[in-house]
Amino acid sequence: MTRLLPERTLLLVVDIQEKLAAAMPEAQRTAVVRAATILIESASFLGARVIATEQYPQGLGPTLGEVRTRLDAARTVVLPKTEFSACDAAGFADALAAATASPALPLQSVVVLGMETHVCVFQTVRDLVARGLDVHVPFDGVASRRDDHRAAGLDLCRAAGATVTTAETVVFDWLARAGGDSFRAVSRLVR
Repeated sequence: MTRLLPERTLLLVVDIQEKLAAAMPEAQRTAVVRAATILIESASFLGARVIATEQYPQGLGPTLGEVRTRLDAARTVVLPKTEFSACDAAGFADALAAATASPALPLQSVVVLGMETHVCVFQTVRDLVARGLDVHVPFDGVASRRDDHRAAGLDLCRAAGATVTTAETVVFDWLARAGGDSFRAVSRLVR
């Protein structure tokens, strides 16, 4: 396992939408919003790219307001989809290619968070690993309507080759050291 470098990492926010979020257990929903806040804001000032998806937005509504505000501030591409795997969504391949900083710094890692763990998150993770990317799934950044489905989804992500981690682990790996403005900003986010 190699250290996460923000300039070689994509943060992928999967389907954190109003109607879907309303169906999640409150503790999971709260944890996902916290993890999304930490990761999106940290990605913005540390240089990681961000892409988001919305599953059938006509039916499940837009991205949850507090998450969408952060995505908009980070100038995030938001892709609508009906496919369960974000990798199969129209425009995803182009957005993924655009996430590469330069040929000298190709995309190496993807951090995936969102809903639901056992469906869209898992299928996306499996497809990203199959593309040869190092995939990290913060367990505090994923949710399913049922706890056993969330646990099964995390197990499936591990079996597919992803590293299950936490949002804080990701951002402190991006930082690599204490001190400076970035460290102080991340420290404020994780309090």
